[in-house]
Formats: sequence, C-alpha cells, structure tokens
Amino acid sequence: MFRMILKTQWKWARIAVLAGVVGAFAVPMFSFASARDAVSPRAFIDAMQGWGAAYGFLAGVLGLLVAMSAWSSDYRGRHVYALSLPIERWRYVLLRFGAGVVCLIPPVIALGVSAVLVTSTHALPDGLHGYPVALTIRFALAALVAFALFFAASSATSRAAAAVLGLIAVLVVAEILTDSAGLDVGILDHVGRFVFVSPGLLSVFTGRWMLIDV
Repeated sequence: MFRMILKTQWKWARIAVLAGVVGAFAVPMFSFASARDAVSPRAFIDAMQGWGAAYGFLAGVLGLLVAMSAWSSDYRGRHVYALSLPIERWRYVLLRFGAGVVCLIPPVIALGVSAVLVTSTHALPDGLHGYPVALTIRFALAALVAFALFFAASSATSRAAAAVLGLIAVLVVAEILTDSAGLDVGILDHVGRFVFVSPGLLSVFTGRWMLIDV
C-alpha cells in the first residue's frame, strides 16, 4: 500500500522535488562564490549571511509544494478514492504523510552533498570553519516542519480552516482594540515570539543560516 501511495505522490510532486534538488545544490555553491573574493573573514561571513535566508525560504516552499501535491488529487476527486480504500482514514493520512517525507529526502541529500563539496574542496579563511552537517540537519528539520504544517492545513476540512482564520482574525482585532485603548499589550508581538523564537514551532526558520562561520 505504501509503495503505491509513494509512487502516485512522487508522480504529483516530482517537478517540485527536482526543482528543490537543483535549488538545494545551487545555494551553497552560489553563497560561497559570492564570498570567495572577500578581503577579510568578517566580509566573508557577511557575504555568506546574505544567502542565509535562501535556505529557510527553499525549505518552506519545498514543504508547501510537497504538502499541497499530497492532497490535490483527493480534492479534485472529492475524496472518493480515499474513502473507497479498505483502510482506516488515519492510516491513509499516515501513509500520505510518510510518502511526503520520503519526497523531501532528495533535496536534503543534494544540499548535504553540495555543502560538503564546498567546505572540503575550497580553502576557508583563517579562523572560519564549515558546518555542512549542521546546516543539512537544520534544512531537513525546516522542510519537515513546513511540510507537516501545510500537510495538516491541506488535509483539514473547510470548517477547520475557517476556525484557524477566525483565530487569526480575533488576534488581529484584539491587537487593534488594545492599541486603540492605549494599552501596550503587544498581543501579536507575544504570539510572534512564541512561534518564531526558540523553542517556538517555527524557530528553526529564524536566526543565522551559515554554512561557514567562526
């Protein structure tokens, strides 16, 4: 069963995955090329850091596209295929999730290979070190988090999606009302810190993404 689902899911997501492979392999190469002619280690780090956001962006987009492809056919078929299978709904969702995780592996491997090539075949400025393994693990975690979030959102019913949007609207309205009343509560600021600052759910996307650092 899993092999069949993986085969069909790969068919739907292969373009996004292959594009992710190319992008993941290219980013470390381009980041090093932009810093290769730096006149000092500080300038080298600054040039490398300019490409840091590309890793998080690529991981987020990859997770989004793979998650959307996992459920696109079910939406078009009004879930008739899923309901016709002789397995429980939760198991079907778990198989879909596992197939999506497998589809994320090629871009992660491509990033790891590229990062190792960059750090092992080029001389680094004095005092700087390469962190290809740490960067690859972080990229894998970011892609997995993005995939899990978008997978859950894509598999949810319209009622659940409306509930999430309603919660966001309530937070925005509460922020506006408290600001209008002169209360320095900072609801959205607290929510943002809770989500994006470690150990928040999306904290893996924030901070420095550095292949080469001190």
